[in-house]
Amino acid sequence: MYNWYAVNTGKLCPVGWHVPSEAEWWTTLCNFLGGESVAGGKLKSVTGWNSPNTGADNSSGFTGLPGGCRYDDGLFYDFGRLGFWWSTMEYGESGGYMCLWSHDAVMSRFAGYKDAGFSVRCIRD
Repeated sequence: MYNWYAVNTGKLCPVGWHVPSEAEWWTTLCNFLGGESVAGGKLKSVTGWNSPNTGADNSSGFTGLPGGCRYDDGLFYDFGRLGFWWSTMEYGESGGYMCLWSHDAVMSRFAGYKDAGFSVRCIRD
């Protein structure tokens, strides 16, 4: 789990890879997978999620797992139920991230505290 500041150092991913922008996460990937109402299911692993794991088929091959998050209080939350992945997008005091839920097939995007710990997805340049 990394905070938004670590994500935006440009040093997290191996050479030739980068953390996706919101446009890469949302516009490109979400649209390619059929839109926000079904993209989450196509990204979620069929195992490893708390029941119900609604809509999961992992047809994208991403095998998204519910790693939960770590908030600024140092505690971990939502393991098994939610998966969070940072983008490089900044919204003033907040950073942009994508979320998958156990209870539906939706791919959601949000802005959250930059010091929260979320997972990171690296994509090829």
